[in-house]
Amino acid sequence: MEILLMSYLAGTKNITKKYLSKMISNKIVFIPTAGNVEPYTGYIDEGVEMLKSLGYELEIIDISKYDEDYLKNKLSKTECICISGGNTFYLLQELKKKNLIGLLYERIKEGLLYIGESAGAIIMSENIEYNQIMDDKSIASELDDYMGVNVFNHYVVPHLGEYPFEETAQKTLDTYQNKIPLVPINNNEVILVEDHGYTVLTEKK
Repeated sequence: MEILLMSYLAGTKNITKKYLSKMISNKIVFIPTAGNVEPYTGYIDEGVEMLKSLGYELEIIDISKYDEDYLKNKLSKTECICISGGNTFYLLQELKKKNLIGLLYERIKEGLLYIGESAGAIIMSENIEYNQIMDDKSIASELDDYMGVNVFNHYVVPHLGEYPFEETAQKTLDTYQNKIPLVPINNNEVILVEDHGYTVLTEKK
């Protein structure tokens, strides 16, 4: 297993490029669903453009708009999945509605190239409830449990010191740092998760 988790996809171009060089094909399934309930989604467009600039072909799939069989077929066959940021609780709700958590877990453990940005990074932990300071969980009215994909035994705190999340990221850190193992990152850092542990990488400017 080897996955990349970051706050801001467009801010980690060189690290992402190196990671994706392992791919045989040039096709990525890109899931922007977490942004459906956000007023600002410019970071999604920036992430898409960054991946395209590296020569990758993106199949953009909003999981809220397709049925379970179609999604399972797509996610089973692709070599790389990228899930971008937005509301973590809404994202988890939509993944659970289509019964995709188990499939994601299995595929990542098998060696799928996975990239998670912000919400897409947070769902890799065991439980996402700690992110309630940064994201409004009431938006996901159909979500009845907060269990994540559970392939990373730590908890990502994205956007540390970054506008407009300075206060909520810091408050999350202050509230939970003695309760669960947090890994805070800014917009130019990436957590490389491997079977034996993780490393925080910094984008060279």
